[in-house]
Amino acid sequence: MVQRLHLVFGGELVDPTKNTFKNVDDLHVVGIFPNYASAYDAWKAEAQRTVDNAHMRYYIAHLHRLRDEEIEVSPTEELG
Repeated sequence: MVQRLHLVFGGELVDPTKNTFKNVDDLHVVGIFPNYASAYDAWKAEAQRTVDNAHMRYYIAHLHRLRDEEIEVSPTEELG
């Protein structure tokens, strides 16, 4: 069975129309989740909790897309 991990994180943006964080040291890592549904629930809870701050944004990163299991060495392994 393929495991599809998802990372939920967020922080304050410099400009709400862009995706540049004000301070990457202050990013809030909500967690890593085993499927999209649980990641979405966590993302939604954080987004609703911070709805009054227009500069706050939360994202779901598809960690499973960083690695291609079909090839012997993925591009991320070559960086190490």
